[in-house]
Amino acid sequence: MTMLLSSSRARAVLAIIAGLMVGSPIGLRATHLETIKRRPCDIYAAGNTPCVAAHSTVRSLYARYAGALYEVKRASDNATKNIGLLPDGYANAAAQDAFCTNTTCIITKIYDQSPEHNDLAIAVGGHFKGPGPNGADLGAAADALPVTAGGHQVYGVSISPGMGYRNNRTSRVAVKGQPEGMHMVSSGTHFNSGCCFDYGNAETSGNDTGAGHMDAVNISRDLEWPNCRNGAEVGVGADLENGIFHWDKRSCNPAADISGGPRPFISAWLKNDGQTKFALKWGDARSGGLNTIYSGALPSGYAPMRLEGAIILGIGGDNSHASAGSFFEGVMTSGFPTDSADNAIQSDIVAVGYGAPTGLSGTLTPGSEISLQATTPCCTGDYIRNQNGAAVIAPITSGSAEQDKGDSTWIVRRGLADSACLSFESKSNPGDFLRHQNSALHMQPFDGTALNRSDATFCPQPGKDGKGPSFRSLNYPTKHIRHYYGKLYIASDGGGTNPWDTRELWTDDTSFMVSPPWLP
Repeated sequence: MTMLLSSSRARAVLAIIAGLMVGSPIGLRATHLETIKRRPCDIYAAGNTPCVAAHSTVRSLYARYAGALYEVKRASDNATKNIGLLPDGYANAAAQDAFCTNTTCIITKIYDQSPEHNDLAIAVGGHFKGPGPNGADLGAAADALPVTAGGHQVYGVSISPGMGYRNNRTSRVAVKGQPEGMHMVSSGTHFNSGCCFDYGNAETSGNDTGAGHMDAVNISRDLEWPNCRNGAEVGVGADLENGIFHWDKRSCNPAADISGGPRPFISAWLKNDGQTKFALKWGDARSGGLNTIYSGALPSGYAPMRLEGAIILGIGGDNSHASAGSFFEGVMTSGFPTDSADNAIQSDIVAVGYGAPTGLSGTLTPGSEISLQATTPCCTGDYIRNQNGAAVIAPITSGSAEQDKGDSTWIVRRGLADSACLSFESKSNPGDFLRHQNSALHMQPFDGTALNRSDATFCPQPGKDGKGPSFRSLNYPTKHIRHYYGKLYIASDGGGTNPWDTRELWTDDTSFMVSPPWLP
């Protein structure tokens, strides 16, 4: 028997079904459907500017999203796992921790929570080839950015040079001169001056196809081209291709700089009607409202826009991959969102309660002096030291010579290539830093080059064996400082071709206790 419904009732039923299906890929289920508080994409949908992309490793961006947030792959066996949600809509980071125990994982996909399924995968490269296989970029280490959100410990995406994510075949993302909006929650303390820490619309070919072919929100400092140079603080801009703009001029808009002291969590906003105007905003992701950087005409030569509809994260449209930054959540809309919707979403972001990571020693503070003690049972009396320019572990005691004590004492410095990480300066040889070269660690003078900066920067994480921290290489994110037969290397967990990449004792050999300095 056929049941006939009135048109209004039919629309209501379809709306309910659509609401339950939003972002619910077959086979991916969660149990937080009781959540009724509106999330960013619910707010945008109510304003008739629905999300066409919604990415986060931290939380659901719809009240009724029931899918996975992201996928990780572990080094030990190349197995993958989807990381889903807790009942209140935040990432189940404990599932990642369990899956990645005693090994390392990278983030291979960030799922799109919108019905368009515009998932982000590791970028395959473009005009600029990445450092990965066949010119692809690298994936971010899955545990590189622990933070708290909603009262839970979760993980953000920590982008270092060489890393990036992309989708060149999307659905309903703005093309040509169509309007759109976007924002991301990022960090105001983890950034560099490289091109280009972007999130948004880009070329589908991976090549620079000209002005107006991109529309992506950018976070960076001191970009190395003449279009604009920010001040000491990080700045928010619009990457429209062949220019990052803070207003309609090829010059610096002081309002683009985020001032007022270090802000570990910020929101960055870009709206573009595709025809005549665009707007930029920023906010502190932990308190307060939005600040308008610019709202007005598009730059000359960019009206109308010529958008292509790919989505990028952490890279430029031509796969420029020299940037560093942090990503926690971001969305893209169909249509030009209202200011009232933006304000409501900023309030929702603040309510998340983004906070600092837990579990790392407070002694790893820039300016402090430390010694680093091995935790492998064979070698708990050994400390990392400089020995004629080579980094080794060796026994140090209260009776050791002053020179030996000095060579095993390090000054903690803010990361030379990434302010969210660390570098280690020799106490005995000021100006010399611990650096990897051809996988081995050495002491070398800092020469100011980009390669030296990256090679001498390490990111602390909870110790792989549960004792003290481990130190991940910034530019080889699946490798950690490891001692092997008395020498120091950066080593992967069984995934490399070198003897020091062996899985045997890897968790112990990559974990170090932070101790008081042998030579205060």
